[in-house]
Amino acid sequence: MKAVVLAGGYATRLWPITKHRPKMFLPVGDSTVIDQIFAELEADDRIDEVYVSTNERFAEDFRDHLAESEFDKPRLTVEDTTEEDEKFGVVGALAQLFDREDITEDTLVIAGDNLISFGVSDFVDFFQEKDSPTLAAYDVGSRERAKSYGLVELDGDEVVDFQEKPDDPKSTLVSIACYAFTAETIPLLEEYLESGNNPDEPGWFVQWLQQRDSVYAYTFDEAWFDIGTPESYLEAVGWKLDGENQIADSATVENTTLGDNVHVMPRAEVVNSSVNNSIVFPNATIRDCDIRDSIIDEKTRVENMDLAGALIGAHTQILNGE
Repeated sequence: MKAVVLAGGYATRLWPITKHRPKMFLPVGDSTVIDQIFAELEADDRIDEVYVSTNERFAEDFRDHLAESEFDKPRLTVEDTTEEDEKFGVVGALAQLFDREDITEDTLVIAGDNLISFGVSDFVDFFQEKDSPTLAAYDVGSRERAKSYGLVELDGDEVVDFQEKPDDPKSTLVSIACYAFTAETIPLLEEYLESGNNPDEPGWFVQWLQQRDSVYAYTFDEAWFDIGTPESYLEAVGWKLDGENQIADSATVENTTLGDNVHVMPRAEVVNSSVNNSIVFPNATIRDCDIRDSIIDEKTRVENMDLAGALIGAHTQILNGE
């Protein structure tokens, strides 16, 4: 069995912190989002190769990351784009990848920015039991949120209706970016695209596929984060920290009040400040500040500021009163 980790997005909603780094490398607890996925794929002996699909802009970052990692299975496969408006769409890029890498067997496809609470091996168990295309489904608990995803209607475990990004959701159970396709399903990607169907989101393909084949849903309850916005990134870190704080040994935190879910990374300095539900990247300096619900990127200096919901890019200086 093969696995494909989708890591080709440009994460423009997280700029400036993702303008020069893939969002999959954003730290969540002691690891990164994508490394948590790699670790699960590495541990499952049924998966013998992991293809990491990214774009040309971030290809070198991924080469370096994989070369320095402890994982043996991942190998890079690069789509020919450097900007958001050049992208083929996820389905288009996936079809190209299957053709480029000559993948013809059962394949797990998972987004590299997915922070999931279930075990990937459990998902594969379910897929192999059903021996049919399978998706992972999660109740987002809000009809407004459900509008942004593929809505899933089930009869038992079988998907009986699928609507991608409906204007008026009937429920709150949605498909997340985790799929397993049988070998027989893979050639249907080309048929789908050649018929002029939407190449963008996998949900459009699943909606089309569900009308032609049995599709099953693996449902889970605990947590899922689609890390695409500053808010969702902070929520994911908060879930991982579970109300605790993570302060690197080499960080300096002096005369500072820390609230919940604060991650201060190596060599950062936080002095004479108050920080709550925020992330401070390496080598950043915060002095005499009140920081809430914010992300402060590396090598940034912030002094005498009251910030809430801020997203401060790397190498920035904000010095109030000077």
